[in-house]
Amino acid sequence: MVRNAERRTALADAGIRVLANEGARGLTHRAVDAAAGTPLGTASNYFATRDELIKALVERIEGRLSPEPEVLETFQGRTPDRSLFADYVRDVVRRLLADPDVPLALFELRLEASRRPSVAVALGSWRRQAFAADVAFNEAAGLPGGRAEIALFHYAIDGLMLDRLTVPVDTTLTVDEAVDRLVAGLLP
Repeated sequence: MVRNAERRTALADAGIRVLANEGARGLTHRAVDAAAGTPLGTASNYFATRDELIKALVERIEGRLSPEPEVLETFQGRTPDRSLFADYVRDVVRRLLADPDVPLALFELRLEASRRPSVAVALGSWRRQAFAADVAFNEAAGLPGGRAEIALFHYAIDGLMLDRLTVPVDTTLTVDEAVDRLVAGLLP
């Protein structure tokens, strides 16, 4: 069978939907085929093992969560202050909430990583790269805060996403208000 990039992407997107809707236990090649609307065996032709499938999902999540270059350009040339940092964090949160299957799948993979070392390796590598990119962006933009503050923002955003995508603790606090308070509380 001839493999093509579009079908591989469609299968990875289907895998993300399966993870988001069925959890890690529901992630099978058969379930991915069903979600993608492809003949049985297609997913296993592209991803021979579950580990290969998971690695492809991590790569696709990275692609779907990457910031748009046009948005990053709007941050350039602005005064490096809390307001700019808050706008950057808001963009991260916007991307996560705009495509809820992606953060839900990511949470599922993180839970699976606690049980399966191969998932931890695939996911850990990407998370460390994403964290390093955020630290580099912060430093290049001259924004307040350093490595520790960026880590705290990752923890806070993870919690905010888990809250908003599952069972919210407080429905009166908007996402923008939460971001503003996080920035005010975490940045020097």
